[in-house]
Amino acid sequence: MKFITRDSDYALRALCYIASNREVVKVDELVANLGVPRPFMRKILQKLNKSGILGSTKGQHGGFRLKRPAAAVSVFGIMRIFQGKPELSSCFLKKEVCPERPHCALRKKLCLIEKGVFRQLKEINIASLIKAGRA
Repeated sequence: MKFITRDSDYALRALCYIASNREVVKVDELVANLGVPRPFMRKILQKLNKSGILGSTKGQHGGFRLKRPAAAVSVFGIMRIFQGKPELSSCFLKKEVCPERPHCALRKKLCLIEKGVFRQLKEINIASLIKAGRA
């Protein structure tokens, strides 16, 4: 089980780079500095643009910029964009819904852990990641 997917990871890295650099960042600059394949990076940036996290400008001086303050973009929010709602409490043993789900003691414990993890992920934002990276 992967908790944070490659898409979410690349999106967070791109957002940190954009937020810590100048106003508008070109795709080629992100590709060169983050080592992400160009088609993959474009797909991620387009999804962030569509979700309202980034804004884009076309043309020779175009690129991507944050539309929100870096402190307003949480890790949890990015995970939801790229992964849907993350779940720790889904059954790991079966592909179909388990009939014991409403009564499962393990699931109840996992739900409590999940709430704590999600609360912390909501508190981690792009600004705090940049600050931690500089320390």
